[in-house]
Amino acid sequence: MTRTIQLERTYDASMDDVWDLWTTKDGIESWWGPDGFRVDVIELDLRAGGQLHYAMTAVGAPQIAFMKQAGMPLVTKTRISYTEVTRHKRLAYMNHVDFVPNQAPYENAMSVDFGPAPSGVRIVLTLSAMHDDDWTGRMVAGWESELGKLERLVATRRGAAHKGG
Repeated sequence: MTRTIQLERTYDASMDDVWDLWTTKDGIESWWGPDGFRVDVIELDLRAGGQLHYAMTAVGAPQIAFMKQAGMPLVTKTRISYTEVTRHKRLAYMNHVDFVPNQAPYENAMSVDFGPAPSGVRIVLTLSAMHDDDWTGRMVAGWESELGKLERLVATRRGAAHKGG
């Protein structure tokens, strides 16, 4: 049985806003990717059987140095295949892992469950462990960073809405 890791967060935002940040080109490009990386969506077909194809580019100096030291390109094209899309409830997908040096490509299951919370929206991100503990740790650290970016984005939008209202 594959080991799984769960990350939970609550965002002070509407379900529509959080869902859109996970499921639209503009939303994904606004926060996806760990700190020091930028994501550009190449293709988005949001349905079971559809794909998200994107390029993740190292843009921060420490991230550029890490990628070079690891023998990895600064731009990595990645794709996920959606296995479930249930509006405002769940996204499940297979991440195509074909970017790890000296590792045969494989697929890694992930899901995001959305639900109401007293202060907005609760998400539970379930990650399948990668091929070894080092890469699993990198994946978890990356998602921790990404979810932090999402929190900062939601807070910025909330602040802008309060100023404008």
